[in-house]
Amino acid sequence: MRAHIVLAHPEPQSFNAHLARETCAALEAEGWQVSSTDLYTSGFDPCERSEHYRDRADPTRFDAQREQRHAGDALPAFVVDELRRLDEAELLVLQYPMWWHMPPAILKGWFDRVFAYGGVYTARRRFETGRFAAKRALLSVTVGTSQATYEHNGRSGDISLMLWPVEFTLAYVGYQILAPFVAYGVEGTLRYSDPAEIDARLEAIVESLRSGLRRLGERPLVPFNPMSDWGADGRILPEAPVYSAYVRHKRDLDLS
Repeated sequence: MRAHIVLAHPEPQSFNAHLARETCAALEAEGWQVSSTDLYTSGFDPCERSEHYRDRADPTRFDAQREQRHAGDALPAFVVDELRRLDEAELLVLQYPMWWHMPPAILKGWFDRVFAYGGVYTARRRFETGRFAAKRALLSVTVGTSQATYEHNGRSGDISLMLWPVEFTLAYVGYQILAPFVAYGVEGTLRYSDPAEIDARLEAIVESLRSGLRRLGERPLVPFNPMSDWGADGRILPEAPVYSAYVRHKRDLDLS
């Protein structure tokens, strides 16, 4: 069994970096072989740009999708290496903090560049027929405040909706999405706590992560619709199930 961890945090001594190391150790203790990419320390450029491509399909105008497909196996070296790691791994773990209700920009850039058009997905190669079909992905995310604030009626917003775009991106290229691991209260409330309370709370989070990794087979999946649930017009079929407020049968939601 092989796993690949992608870390998106600029501080090597951060709690996110610590969780990435703990994930590696916990998986290795269960017999996994683990590779990892630290996007910041590797110097990864998150911006897709013409300079990444030597043999251009059109030197006069940069079209990212066209150049990605034209590059084929000659994609930029970082992308080629990262795709090899993803191909080898049965499990992908993304470790990152929520910043302004979204992942850090460097992780968005990882999706933009690594999930290359043609090599990773096409109109006929997505969802259950995607490049990473039958592989699993897990989001491991830190947030600043309590779990209550991230419930459906919390002031921070529904965490399941905030994570959906990243999960959907992974599902689009074939991954089965494991229920996320969310570390609550890591930043905002800690600076107002005494050191002993901080240590105890962070250790409890780490132990919860370790425990979950020991029982990955029992972790539920976040459901997504397969291609057969969509009509020719791109809309969900009337008889198909819906799993998220992002894709639904009714236009207007009952918010009461």
